[in-house]
Amino acid sequence: MDEMTERRKEPIGELDRNMSIDGETLGDAGLRWLTPVDEARVRVDGFAWFERDRLFRRLPVRPEQPISAAVDKLADHTAGGQLRFRTDSSRLRIRVRLAGPATMDHMPATGQCGFDCYIEREGRLRFYRTARFDPGQDRYECGFYDGWTGGMREIVLYFPLYQGVKEIVLGLDSDASVQVPQSFPDERRIIFYGTSITQGGCANRPGMAYPNILSRRFPLEIINLGFSGNGRGEPEMASLIAEIERPACLVVDYDANCPSAEEMARTLPEFIRTYRRRHPDVPILVLSKPCYAEEAFHEELREKCLAKRQAQAEIVDRLRLAGDRRIFFQDGGALFGSDFADGTVDGVHPTDQGFARIADRLTPILAELIGITPYDL
Repeated sequence: MDEMTERRKEPIGELDRNMSIDGETLGDAGLRWLTPVDEARVRVDGFAWFERDRLFRRLPVRPEQPISAAVDKLADHTAGGQLRFRTDSSRLRIRVRLAGPATMDHMPATGQCGFDCYIEREGRLRFYRTARFDPGQDRYECGFYDGWTGGMREIVLYFPLYQGVKEIVLGLDSDASVQVPQSFPDERRIIFYGTSITQGGCANRPGMAYPNILSRRFPLEIINLGFSGNGRGEPEMASLIAEIERPACLVVDYDANCPSAEEMARTLPEFIRTYRRRHPDVPILVLSKPCYAEEAFHEELREKCLAKRQAQAEIVDRLRLAGDRRIFFQDGGALFGSDFADGTVDGVHPTDQGFARIADRLTPILAELIGITPYDL
């Protein structure tokens, strides 16, 4: 083997310690380990059926409505999940058992399988650290901080976006105080239903998926029901989503998984009618997709994108004329901007830049729909 090949094999962590996996650099002697599933002082958010099933899962284990095998599997992906608690512990570690290792070539392992740690500062949640781990393993232990002083602080841990979590335990000082987090002043939920982009593909880390960004701007729970490649507007899914109590609004964003304008015209009205049977007055925002990178170069693809967009706008117009004044349409292309592709990893799925842009432009729209002033970040 030549010298150049040997150099390529040398781990970057041996050249720059800041790039090394640091899961074992913080000591765990004297820690006690808390299991959030069994710990009343740790609030589990983002899993609408958690109180019933006690699992980190986005749909019920035994849904009353039939769902596809793909959606059933994707429901185990923990996008949108949060652990919230207060502690004065000088250390915070996590031990995680995943459903599998990181496997995606165009999404960082930190986004697919990692946890993000946010800490409250001056009344707002601020990013502190993301989990570092061996992406080839389905178990890891990681320290978020060590040696912190200064009393109680509120912690929010965001779950992985594209992997299941079988177990997570929290390592804190043995004598640390743990308290329930601050309650949301509004008990309603914002529900997002849609595609891989909704789920969080391909954010660098969990906190940067656009529903999670929005969770730091509005004082209520966020439910992420993005199903990669499989959110298709089935009436059975509308019935399941309608089971979620206290909705502030529902964002419907499955355009990217819909093959044609004709299919959109067939599925969207029935999806809305099904949801409306249980929630006649909840604001619904129908969100079209942007035109992807290749659609800017191929007229046939662009026309298909625009036809689906037009179909959604016309459906919403008809429903409003028929008396549903709580349904609205938003052109997704206007959220992303004309240079959409530069904020993606592959011409389709946003990077953190793209997700931040979506969140920025959705913030005033959602604020008006739900009647809440967003936090000034």
